[in-house]
Order: sequence, then structure tokens, then C-alpha cells
Amino acid sequence: MPTAFTSVDDASARLEAVGYLPSKPISTVAFLMDRLEKPVLIEGPAGVGKTEFARALAQALGRELIRLQCYEGLDEAKALYEWEYAKQLLYTQLLKDKIGELMSGATTLEQAADRVAASDSIFFSERFLLPRPILKSLTSEQPCVLLIDEIDKADPEFEAFLLEVLADNAVTVPELGTIKARQIPRVVLTSNNARELSDALKRRCLHLAIDFPTKERELAIVRRRLPHVSQALANAVVTAVGKLRAMELKKAPSISETLDWAQALVLLNADALSPDLVAQTLNLVLKHEGDVEKAKANLHGLTQP
Repeated sequence: MPTAFTSVDDASARLEAVGYLPSKPISTVAFLMDRLEKPVLIEGPAGVGKTEFARALAQALGRELIRLQCYEGLDEAKALYEWEYAKQLLYTQLLKDKIGELMSGATTLEQAADRVAASDSIFFSERFLLPRPILKSLTSEQPCVLLIDEIDKADPEFEAFLLEVLADNAVTVPELGTIKARQIPRVVLTSNNARELSDALKRRCLHLAIDFPTKERELAIVRRRLPHVSQALANAVVTAVGKLRAMELKKAPSISETLDWAQALVLLNADALSPDLVAQTLNLVLKHEGDVEKAKANLHGLTQP
């Protein structure tokens, strides 16, 4: 059964128990968003653990995670609901005799149209509604976490549509009216700052900025996620990644790439970093050729403590 956080320390302990190492600000926001039942907007560069926070939050609270991945051109139909027209057509065919009886005696087109309109509620009811992530989160019988991932990739019009959901925990379906949440979801929105979000959206959310972790915290993440990696190698990898992030790169390496690099080095039977080994494996950490070439110009610096 879902259990609310009782304190900031409880939130921290339960997030750690599912493998997420939160900072104090992260634990504080997790506690407050749960108890205040308010959405949280998490902003920061790609790869710092924004999406992972939502997954960990769902696990820590014992809730299902429902994810909506945003992209340019995303509209209400893909995020909220669609009508199952094929199913409606099938029912129409199965009920054609009843429809014939309904139309019997209608002497004008207007009368026929009125009789069909009177039966709209049959074919535009929840039995023909195909819920997408937002509606699914509101109609779920079990409490859930709704992740609206990379909201900055969606159009401003879609962002405006979200305001009703975030403010009222409800959506309006024209054919059915307003549908209120059966269980108020915990909503996490993430943004990589690809564009500025509206003040109206920000007002409805708690705010959390997550940057790349400190060396100590990233080292703790590596040791927790990859306990078979030696302390010395983990320290060398985290130090090198920190130096890479300090360069003017097209894309700084994420935490997941730190983990991939450390794992790969273990498979290569490495117990330390050398300039040659770094040169051979930089493509695991940097995904743009220009970044790789820039890093190769400072191989010795990357391997220094």
C-alpha cells in the first residue's frame, strides 16, 4: 500500500533504499510535494537524474509510475485520451437492428438526427475511451506518480493545456464533462531548459534545480550502483569525468555515462586510468567527435589525481 513520507529524513531513507542517493534539497522537495500534493518541476542539464528521481519516488511511495514523454507536436489526443473509433463502429454494426428500430417512424431528417443525438451518450462513454497517460493517472484506482518528461520539448499550447490538470487535478472531456482525479497523482515535470517555461506553469509547481553532482556524491553513486568497481578506479573515473565537464563541450557527460565508463573499464580488466586507456574509451563518455578530439588533447591531465 502507498505510504506517505513522514519527514524529510524518511523521504531520504526511502529514496536511498531504492537506489537513489538524494541531496538534502531533493529529499526536502520529495517530502513537501508528497504532503502538499503539489507537482514539482525539476530543471537541469540532461543526465543528472531528473527522470530517475520520478522512478525512485514511485518506488519509495509504493505507487505505479505513469510516464508521458513530451516532444514537439504532442497534442491532447496523445497525452489525454482518444476515442476507439473501430470499437464504436463494431458496436454500431452489432446494434444495427436496434438502430433501425430507433429510426423507425422518423419522417424527416431532423427527426432522425434528433433520435441519433439522443443516443450519443451510448457511443461517447468511458467504454469507448482510450486513456493516455494524463487521463490514466487521473482515473487510476491506485495512487500513482505521473512523470511528464521533458516538458520543454512540447509546444507552449500543450503547456497551457496542462494548467487545468496541475491546478485542479482534473481534465475536461467535451463529450463527458469534467473528470476529477480518483486518487491525486504525484506529478513530476522535468525540463532540460531547451526553452523558457511559462510563469503560469511554474506558479503551480514546487521547483527543484538539479545540477551535476559533487565529486563525493557521484563517487557514492558509482560505489552504490557498481559495488564491484574498486574504490581507486571509481575515484579516478569520477575525477576524470569532473574534468571533462569543466571543458567547453557540446554535451557534458551524464551520470549514466560515468557508470557506463566505470563498468566498461572493469570489463577491460583495468584497475587504473592511463592516457592510452582513456583515449581508447572516451567514446563511451563523449558522444560528439569534436568533444572527443578536444579531450584527447589533454589526456595526461584527465588521468592526474
